[in-house]
Amino acid sequence: VNKSAAGPFDALLCVAQFFPDSADQLDEFNDSIEDRAQIPLPTYFIGDYGVSAAKVLLAATTDAGNQGFKLDGLKVCDNLYWLKGSGKFTLHGLSVAYLSGQQYSDSQQFGTYNQDDVDVLQAIAEEPGIIDFDNIVAELVAEIKPRYHIAGTKDVFYAREPYANVEAVHVTRFLGLAPVGNKDKQKFIHALSPTPASTMSAMEIRTKSTTTTSSPYTYEEQIAHSMEAGKRSSDSISDSRYWRYDVSQKRQKHGDGNRLCFKFVSSGSCPRGESCNFQHDVDVREQSLRGVCFEVMNKGKCERGPDCKFKHSLQDEGESNSQQRRGSGNANSNRTTECWFCLSSPKVESHLIISIGEHYYCALAKGPLVEDHVLLIPIGHSPNTVSLPSECEIELDKFQNALKKYYNKQGMEVVFFEWASRRTTHANLQAVPVPSAKAADVKNIFNLAAERQGFKFTTMKSSNNYDGRILLGEQFDRNFSFFYAQLPDGTILSHSIEENEKFLPQFGRQVMAGLLKKADRDDWKNCTDSKEEETKMVEDFKSGFGEFDPNK
Repeated sequence: VNKSAAGPFDALLCVAQFFPDSADQLDEFNDSIEDRAQIPLPTYFIGDYGVSAAKVLLAATTDAGNQGFKLDGLKVCDNLYWLKGSGKFTLHGLSVAYLSGQQYSDSQQFGTYNQDDVDVLQAIAEEPGIIDFDNIVAELVAEIKPRYHIAGTKDVFYAREPYANVEAVHVTRFLGLAPVGNKDKQKFIHALSPTPASTMSAMEIRTKSTTTTSSPYTYEEQIAHSMEAGKRSSDSISDSRYWRYDVSQKRQKHGDGNRLCFKFVSSGSCPRGESCNFQHDVDVREQSLRGVCFEVMNKGKCERGPDCKFKHSLQDEGESNSQQRRGSGNANSNRTTECWFCLSSPKVESHLIISIGEHYYCALAKGPLVEDHVLLIPIGHSPNTVSLPSECEIELDKFQNALKKYYNKQGMEVVFFEWASRRTTHANLQAVPVPSAKAADVKNIFNLAAERQGFKFTTMKSSNNYDGRILLGEQFDRNFSFFYAQLPDGTILSHSIEENEKFLPQFGRQVMAGLLKKADRDDWKNCTDSKEEETKMVEDFKSGFGEFDPNK
């Protein structure tokens, strides 16, 4: 197409899933990623999910050239750029806004967006200027009012008539694209040659075709205004669902608009000051700090309903933002940013990584108890490995079996153990090799340690690793912290920890340290190595593990 009479083009924008559906499509994909086949023009993608996404994206995030704020895309390879999260950048004079991935999921790290990403685009909606391109959920499109809205997640081609925007003079054209190579042969590629709004005259921007319709969002906005009018005429202010209208009597506002200023609510200040067209309400700002949903305060309702993780009622003084609903979008985002184990976190020590799958990755333990002590870590931000979906369990089983073969070749057995605390945010299953001669002692020493701590293990045994973990999952109660150990002979020792029970976080490591006569290394903090030493240990492990690695 680029070489046809219609080309050449300046750029290609890819919406919806960018990575393959299955492993058998990887060869052609990898030819481009690994520079064996040239990508013919600058290509930008947002659908950061699918087979091999985690591997490719991790490499991009750790590349030295991609450090810092890269709103115009992280370079994956020549002519290929990943638009991560959300943002706005200029492309050949066009203003492009984007939202990458699908709605946040606890079990998936890459390929999702969260409330922080949405908030960024809400802030963009308050900035002056016209967005030329945009790909986002409907409520944000209504606020941002792009000239073009392009999406691809519905798997059909759809070119809507242009529609007029509320409180804006230009029209928006919506375009939905079908998947590449779809069986119904619906259109999956579309050429555009737009003039940047910044170079257009006021008359050109105002121009509307005869097929222009009213905004598809007008009906919803009319309902919102009706709700507002009805609420203001009522003496009752008890229904917290209409917070936006309840506080109108005491609102300190700058400008005549009814909408709240997101910048002021989120940060406490707004660069526009008195000239801002949105409400600057100190009471709303205080409620936001206490974890109340911005959408409820701004619109009187929240489209996410029960799925929203923020509070939908006013909070008394003294209640803090830390009391957001369990698993809030912002809380999830903050956790993944601060988490040592999330691959997208700036705190992840990527030089420790040994192998990456679709749902799990294997990494050298920080401050290892013994040589070849590794961790199996979910790629998604999950608090334990026991309650994940079956596809995750299948991949974990492959990793565990590969490690067993690797250790067996060295005359070693392996003990897996995990402490799934209710306060744990990102799980890790530890794998510690033990000499085959000591394997028979593992069960006895764990039971002895439990007796000294005042509890007794529940014991089960299975003929294979996978079935044993299925049985383990049936005993797991997410309302309690949980410790278990998988022993070389197939025995699984488990213990549910009561609320007030004192349980040592390093229990598993301390037991293994006693068995291996490594008492001086029972706390990882006392065993850290330099980055150079850790890198060498990882390379040494990879050289022996490569023949068993399920991801090779």
